[in-house]
Amino acid sequence: MSACKRLLYFVKHRSFWTHIRRNVTTWSPVGAAFNAKPARRQDLFEKNVGLFGVPELSCPAGFQAATKAALKNTELLVQNACSCPPGVETVQCFDQLSDGLCKVADLADFIKVAHPDPAFREAAEKTCIDIGTVVEKLNTNVELCKSLKSLLDNPDIVSQLDPDTRRVAELFMFDFEISGIHLDDKLRKEAVALHVNLLDLNNEFLVGSHMPNRIARSSIPEHLHIHFANEGSFIQVGGLHADSPDDLVREIAYRIYLYPNADLMGCLEELLKCRYKLAKLVGYDSYGHRALKGTMAKTPGYCMSLLQLTAKDFKMMRDMKKKLNPCNSIENSCHFHTLLSLFLYIVRYNIEPSLYSPYLSLGACMEGLNNLFSQLYGVSLMSEHPSAGEVWSEDVRKLAVVHEKEGLLGYIYCDFFHRSNKPHQDCHFTIRGGRWCRETDQYQLPVVVLMLSLPHPTKSTPTLLTPGMMENLFHEMGHAMHSMLGRTRYQHVTGTRCATDFAEVPSILMEYFATDYRVISQFAPLVSDCRIFYAALDQIYHSKPQNRSTTEILKEMQQKFYGLPHIPNTAWQLRFSHLIGYGAKYYSYLMSRAVASMVWRQCFVQDPLNRDMGERYRREMLAHGGAKEPMLMVEGMLQRRPTIEDFVDALVSELHPNFETFIMDSES
Repeated sequence: MSACKRLLYFVKHRSFWTHIRRNVTTWSPVGAAFNAKPARRQDLFEKNVGLFGVPELSCPAGFQAATKAALKNTELLVQNACSCPPGVETVQCFDQLSDGLCKVADLADFIKVAHPDPAFREAAEKTCIDIGTVVEKLNTNVELCKSLKSLLDNPDIVSQLDPDTRRVAELFMFDFEISGIHLDDKLRKEAVALHVNLLDLNNEFLVGSHMPNRIARSSIPEHLHIHFANEGSFIQVGGLHADSPDDLVREIAYRIYLYPNADLMGCLEELLKCRYKLAKLVGYDSYGHRALKGTMAKTPGYCMSLLQLTAKDFKMMRDMKKKLNPCNSIENSCHFHTLLSLFLYIVRYNIEPSLYSPYLSLGACMEGLNNLFSQLYGVSLMSEHPSAGEVWSEDVRKLAVVHEKEGLLGYIYCDFFHRSNKPHQDCHFTIRGGRWCRETDQYQLPVVVLMLSLPHPTKSTPTLLTPGMMENLFHEMGHAMHSMLGRTRYQHVTGTRCATDFAEVPSILMEYFATDYRVISQFAPLVSDCRIFYAALDQIYHSKPQNRSTTEILKEMQQKFYGLPHIPNTAWQLRFSHLIGYGAKYYSYLMSRAVASMVWRQCFVQDPLNRDMGERYRREMLAHGGAKEPMLMVEGMLQRRPTIEDFVDALVSELHPNFETFIMDSES
């Protein structure tokens, strides 16, 4: 049954579901926590515990103190790692070293983009740069590397290591190798300088890619001003407005928001050159070769084969659709991509929002997630009231994740609501990774943040989600549960700290649960070949130098992989912020979707609430983080090793339900 037909059936027979409707006051604690405005703090003299309960972080200056303490601890751990006899203790020292730096750097990485106070953001950004610089120096520390090498070069010692310890030791050695540890003194210093320069360039591009563009108010029709932010005599355009029903609003937003910025263009060009130079310096053919080592794809060649084969099959299906019914196609353009969501069907079939919005309140969705996790894993989400100073905004909710037998697994901070100066981007941030602490003989509980940008609830109305918002919520919650359900011995490989093309599997698999009528009964996903184009562009940018501008490359890749002409005087690549965190790895969304599709169809499609399959999924895929080769985890779940043809078939099969419906509709 197609997405629109399923929704129409649901609305037509809504009387059956009326018992689900309730007032805000009758939600369970987790539903009520998200459907109502948070209560104001009563005790004005309550002690400030600091951000995330870190006492130093009760004020911006605390970042300097936290950084100083982390770096002092780093010196001691480096000495221990270099002096202890080779063995398990060496790897434990390395992991403690990584944990101590990450606990400060990861927290700062989040605060620098999310905190409403500029003083906190500036202090956090300085911490990120300071610790980032130290990390790059550690990755080229010869004595530190020798202590690890003496372990891995000794077969007798290696044979006594458990699989997780050996894997973590090899990953740390890999970090040394890609940083240029094998280079002579002069070249190592050059590698460190390139790394430090990249930290600055990455930050500059990331900030610039989210900055709005502006245009004189007089340049656009007055009746459209209400759709954009006002800035004196200018209009600010901070996004594509792709879900606007007004064609002219979308066109204005597209042309203004994507208008080329010369400074940012120069930053991107310099960033790509710097990445290539670093990759060549440490012995790789390109940055893509360096970035893909250790992933499921392994090489850029495998990645491009996957993209080209999938694009070829997508084109065949698209051509067949046009042949069967040339008058019934949806305009397939990147800036219309959100029209492929169920919202399009709601508008097209004139379904009143009052008929579907009660089922898509934020509280209802959170209760749905709570019920799903309870049935799959025996896990509950429990709302907790944060202490004074623990959160950066009053509307942040805190959830404790509790297993029915294992007890408290970790904490999820939900920063879900829009506020000024907050990035309009859905993200998962690891604040603290899980690991077994030999110092305390206890497990260090993971802490994560999920960041969305949803409208606030009012006194009488909860936050109501569009289907697209709901899918994003499920996606990000998939990342969070990956972090919560993992129980790795080492922090370095906890939760989402795994191969990039595996890290997206749990989040994309959650989208399948969100689209199954037995779980949600609201909407169905459509795979767009936008992402094939994005991934191919990313690969070309990170291959060998092309001796042409990034816009010329974009124009060619867009025509080749997306089939649409480039619009002059636009530079979409300057808004492609994934080039920073996913440089040469954007294909991971497709690779992960293929794996998620195979897992869903083989393990969950018959019964999405099957506890045995939920436990198997946790045991084979979620529990290991990055402590196990990603393909081995996939193989363990599927009981077979997928080929490149399996990946292509899985991606193409995403279109089959809609394709079959399209054929039936075209014949009727």
